[in-house]
Amino acid sequence: MSTGVTAGVFVVGESLVDVVEREGVRTAHAGGSPFNVSFGLGRLGLPTTFATSWGDDDNGRLLAAQLATAHVETIVEAAEGGTSVATAQVDANGVARYDFDLEWTLRAIAAPTTAVFHTGSLGALLEPGATTVRRLVEGLHPDTVVTFDPNVRPALVPDRPRTLEMVGWYSGHAHLVKLSDEDAAWLFPGWDHRSVLDWIVDHGAAVAVLTLGERGSILRTRSSEVGVDAPRTSVVDTIGAGDAYMAGLIAGAVFGHALPELRAGAVSDDTLLSMGGMASHAAALTVARAGAMPPTLAELERVLSSSGQ
Repeated sequence: MSTGVTAGVFVVGESLVDVVEREGVRTAHAGGSPFNVSFGLGRLGLPTTFATSWGDDDNGRLLAAQLATAHVETIVEAAEGGTSVATAQVDANGVARYDFDLEWTLRAIAAPTTAVFHTGSLGALLEPGATTVRRLVEGLHPDTVVTFDPNVRPALVPDRPRTLEMVGWYSGHAHLVKLSDEDAAWLFPGWDHRSVLDWIVDHGAAVAVLTLGERGSILRTRSSEVGVDAPRTSVVDTIGAGDAYMAGLIAGAVFGHALPELRAGAVSDDTLLSMGGMASHAAALTVARAGAMPPTLAELERVLSSSGQ
């Protein structure tokens, strides 16, 4: 039976260049959470379209060239102030801390009819572009599966109450919501993990996911919960790890034929484990190399096969 949507994923949100400072050396990498998710999906072989904004400058050309290597189609609005930049300082443990020079605007664009729509981070929360994103979500075909990752950047988003209100709105319109333990600590100070996940599903999401770094991740529905261990890996840096996990979740849902379960709001434990396993291995492969460089489908299939998944 036709669902009225076409195959593929539509992603909307910010793009930027990560300038990474490590031991006195500066290098530039393409970045931005929705950008990274788009790139990750493309490398996993999913037809992906990315609506974003960047400048007509060298940094913008860097972003365009990287997406082209993953065959990601783009809808780009020119940023008058030039391409946004995030400076990441990486400590001895490979953990990145960011400073941003960013603007986010997006004119109204037609709502896509793809099977999956993803948004998150500054693109979903920072005005004036966030208003356009919410209108897009409201105009989606009812059969489109919506995924959301707040990926909060406290220095740039509105105050906590307003940001929490917006996260609640997206949770009420999304089928799948993923957040990190850092997101949870800022949005819900003092809350335990189960309470955070319950809050998300109580707002309407079919699946709420919380990533815990080396402690793995938790995937929760209204009726059940599963835990997924983090694969063993050597950490070079954590840049793009959460975005690789998000791309892996979406790919796991598509390849595992789980979109009907998400649309129906009834996702089995086996499906959760399969999606979480793919996402965790995608993140583990990403942190094992510098910058936000998620795995290809062939790389991910090899590690999944060797782990028995």
